[in-house]
Amino acid sequence: MATDTTTENAALEARAVVRHLRVTPQKARRIVDLVRGKDTQSVIAMLKFAPQGAAEPVLKLVESAIANLRVKSDEAGVAFDERALVISTAFVDEGATMKRFRPRAQGRAGRINKRTSHITVVVTSKPEKAAKGGNR
Repeated sequence: MATDTTTENAALEARAVVRHLRVTPQKARRIVDLVRGKDTQSVIAMLKFAPQGAAEPVLKLVESAIANLRVKSDEAGVAFDERALVISTAFVDEGATMKRFRPRAQGRAGRINKRTSHITVVVTSKPEKAAKGGNR
């Protein structure tokens, strides 16, 4: 639907998704909330040293989204600058829950939920975003 002129004027964006990640959505949202809206270089530096367990998969996801944008820009013939990228959208959805049972006292069974997450990250080039924000 988009013509060549609109792709030149519009900012390129690419997304990366990880599904069925064995991290609870609540723990994953702590990390994703930190990276939303920031530039990718500072996010990568921050996630490399974050102590949370969900930081490593989110770091891989951000790097994957950057690589996807690099491929998109090559196909479109647009110059690619990795320093001018920003995470425009990032969210966590709840995945399937694995149900396990643990023996309890007097013959009962306690249920254990092993939750999973679906994480999505969208990376956008920054110059178009700065041009839109400069009009305010």
